[in-house]
This record gives sequence, structure tokens and C-alpha cells, in this order.
Amino acid sequence: MNVKKTAWKSYLFWILLTEAVGVLSALLTREGSELYQTAIQKPPLSPAPIVFPIVWAILYLLMGISAARIWQTAPSVERTHALKLYALQLIFNFFWSVIFFNAEAFLAALIWLIVLWVLILLMVLSMRKLVPWAGWLQVPYLIWVLFAAYLNAGVWILNR
Repeated sequence: MNVKKTAWKSYLFWILLTEAVGVLSALLTREGSELYQTAIQKPPLSPAPIVFPIVWAILYLLMGISAARIWQTAPSVERTHALKLYALQLIFNFFWSVIFFNAEAFLAALIWLIVLWVLILLMVLSMRKLVPWAGWLQVPYLIWVLFAAYLNAGVWILNR
């Protein structure tokens, strides 16, 4: 089987899987997100509501591209480790929204987000060992989650 003929399928799978996690999270937290926009005090530099779905769609796309490229490397302990970190950070990413928007547990969400940031960093380092550009493609995600931690901390402080 020609590798190039099947490569696009793995990209499609990983991108759609990752985007689906984001869409499901957004659907499950829609009411909490609307409440956040209207009733929660937000810190300075809080983006307009439209920014979040645009940024997340792009970040999920980049995440899916990286995961697909890692999946295409030869089976190894390193590949398995990178993909396990990918799955784990994706799970943490999904549940952060539920904790923050639906439970309004802002401190718990902040702690959860710090763990997520560490998982992303470990994933970046793990991916870079296999395919350097796949790891570097996750740097915007790492930076965005750091910014999200600032926003989360601000919300927690302002809404105690």
C-alpha cells in the first residue's frame, strides 16, 4: 500500500477526532458559556466571545495535524508515549470547559488548567523527539493555554 495514498486518511481522522472533542465540549458547555459572557466579571485583556471558537478551531486543527504526523512514524515506545500524552491532554482539555463553565469551579478549573499546561509541554517535548515540526506546531496551543490560565485566575479572583 502506498504510504502517500493513506497519509491523508490519518490526517483526516486525527483532525476530525480532535475537532469533534472541541465541538462536543462546546455543545456541553453552551449554557455555562453564555452565562460566563453575561454574568461573570472578566479580567483585563479578555477577548471578545467570537475569538474563542476561532482560536480553538485553529488550535484543534494544529493538534490533529501533529497527532497524525506522529501516528505516521514507525511504531515505537516514543510514538506510543507521545500519543498517550496527546490523548491525556485532550481529555484534560475537554473536561476543563465542564469544570469552568458548567460547574463554575474556577479555582479547580485553574488547577486543572495548570496540569493541562504541563501535559501539553510534555507532549510538545515528546513529539519534538519524533518529528520536530509536529512538536513546534503545538507551541501556539501551549501559549494559548497559558493565556487561558491568566483569564481563569482573573475570573477566580474577581468572582469569589
